[in-house]
Amino acid sequence: MIHIYKKFIHLIIAFVEILIISFPCSATEYERENPVVRAVRKVSPAVVNINSEYEVRGRTNPFSGFRMDPLFDSFFKDFFDPGFEQQHKRTSLGSGVIIDGKRGLILTNAHVLAKSTTITVILNDERKFDARIIGADPDSDLAVLRISSKNSLPSIEMGGSDDLMIGETIIAIGNPFGFSNTVTTGVISAVNRSIRADDTVYHDFIQLDASINPGNSGGALLNINGELIGINTAIYAKAQGIGFAIPINKAKRIVSDLIQYGEVVQIWLGITVQNLDKRLVQYLKVPELKGVVVKEVSREGPGHKSGVRDGDIILSIGSRNTPSIEHYHTAMKNYAKGDIIKIKLWRNNKEIIVSAKAAVFPEEMARELAFNLLGIKVENLSLTKRFQDKTSAKTGVVISSINRQSYLARIGVKPGDIIQQIDEMAVGSVKGFEKAVVKYRHKNSVVVLLQRRDQSYYITVKL
Repeated sequence: MIHIYKKFIHLIIAFVEILIISFPCSATEYERENPVVRAVRKVSPAVVNINSEYEVRGRTNPFSGFRMDPLFDSFFKDFFDPGFEQQHKRTSLGSGVIIDGKRGLILTNAHVLAKSTTITVILNDERKFDARIIGADPDSDLAVLRISSKNSLPSIEMGGSDDLMIGETIIAIGNPFGFSNTVTTGVISAVNRSIRADDTVYHDFIQLDASINPGNSGGALLNINGELIGINTAIYAKAQGIGFAIPINKAKRIVSDLIQYGEVVQIWLGITVQNLDKRLVQYLKVPELKGVVVKEVSREGPGHKSGVRDGDIILSIGSRNTPSIEHYHTAMKNYAKGDIIKIKLWRNNKEIIVSAKAAVFPEEMARELAFNLLGIKVENLSLTKRFQDKTSAKTGVVISSINRQSYLARIGVKPGDIIQQIDEMAVGSVKGFEKAVVKYRHKNSVVVLLQRRDQSYYITVKL
């Protein structure tokens, strides 16, 4: 009986082996079209390549391409070294994202377009368009371009950046080093990052574990659903495997201003603040709080109308804490005209919350602001006769009077001197001068380009 049972078992094993040989098992197949593939296919047509040309001045020796006797070359070197000044065209590569296909609006980084004379946009299907700048904001490093097309262009779907999660999968699309529509993936490493590039500090960045290279700037940062959550920005040269992106919710407010006004309109509450140090803590007899103290409140401003008073300590603006002036101004940049801003104050040993409606700085107060900050009054150059014989300047505003106690007066600036530029803004009229003062009123200092007769001077002025 046992012998029969063993024989039966052997027959079963042999039968199974025959089945395995006759019907081999196929390798397990996985779905290749994952969410990343679908997101890239969806968005790629709306990611563009931006080529911008700009001119640079340089000096070259006209005989540098010829072989010469050393003595002969030395002779001409005295005449041509450092050489003739010539203009050269250079090309800057970058990326952009079509955010409105009907109007042909493209969002990119401002530094991609710096000093550009001509801008060419190349779509994923290799169509080329000439583009013009609608508006650019170097402070946020964002700019908006427009191209004209008979047909509606592909556009990207806007997402949100207020609920980003650390470790969340992200997709970056751009044109690093000119390689079109390059895709990288990674995760969000951190949010609300502040980084320094040259003399500028940029706030509220998304940090990625994927590096953002030259040419990648202005490209799309996507979530796993293919929604735009940020604009990739390459401004941290020392980074290894680190990238940064501007959150799309921050960009939306800036883009709205750039499209409507051609620039970012700074809001105004009529509040002047200063850092809260130990001396002020003792003087005001308050606990050591992390906030800024209200130095002055304009009676015409929204802050005064909402109940903010001199000596109040501002603990937060909206959901952002304000431990310093820098944090206060950064928080204010997230609001537009008409927005309701919740301000948390410390007054009389307790917290209170007030709401203020954001406004823009009143034009009628700009002249007074300019005198308070710089100690000067100006007139349009074209309307000024008494100073015209003292300058050869064709553009700018002329200083008509100056406060003798001001910094400019102390270093020798006089009525009749011409102001042609304040920081990056060219000044061609009184209105332009006041506009520049209002724009830079929160800075610690500005650089003023001043002309006297045929000489020009750059002066750094503390505000």
